[in-house]
Amino acid sequence: MTKSWFWERARGKFFERGDMKYMILSLLQDKPKHGYEIIKDLEQQFGGFYSPSPGSIYPTLQMLEDQGYVTSMSQDGKRVYSITDEGRAFLSQREDVFEDVRVKWERDWAPRVRHEARNLAREFRDLGQTVFQGTRNVRTEPDRLARIRDVLARAQREIFDILGEEPKKKQEPAQTAEHESQPSSEQEPRHGFEQ
Repeated sequence: MTKSWFWERARGKFFERGDMKYMILSLLQDKPKHGYEIIKDLEQQFGGFYSPSPGSIYPTLQMLEDQGYVTSMSQDGKRVYSITDEGRAFLSQREDVFEDVRVKWERDWAPRVRHEARNLAREFRDLGQTVFQGTRNVRTEPDRLARIRDVLARAQREIFDILGEEPKKKQEPAQTAEHESQPSSEQEPRHGFEQ
């Protein structure tokens, strides 16, 4: 089955390999910018839902500079990047590729989608906080912990139904503490240490 846009993006695949360079060159057509400005501009375009890491922006800027598509100079202690004529020509020659990237981005990040994605991310964050805060209060009550786990498992199955995807095979739930504390020849060493 086709993977949904949200799960691809949730796994960090906001751009296909090589797409980021088109977005950066496009931003630099407006005016020279330093890396942080590029990150903030992209974050704004994604409605705050995605902020590229410096680890994805700066290597791409370096590659573009190595290829002669951008130049950089130090200004007030920051590297400021400008698109070159070669960079403009590259973007112009690949207008169809850039247009595909732009159309895909607009489809996946239309305002309504961004709004719902932001709401979904907020709900997910709140759920995580509820689970972690709540389990602190019942950590000595295995029956209540099991009920919470069952609720989460049901929610996951319902989400897979909505997405039309099959869940991945999961590992069996962890054994209870009493069982784990009893040595067994069948148990594997934990964390790489011999028992």
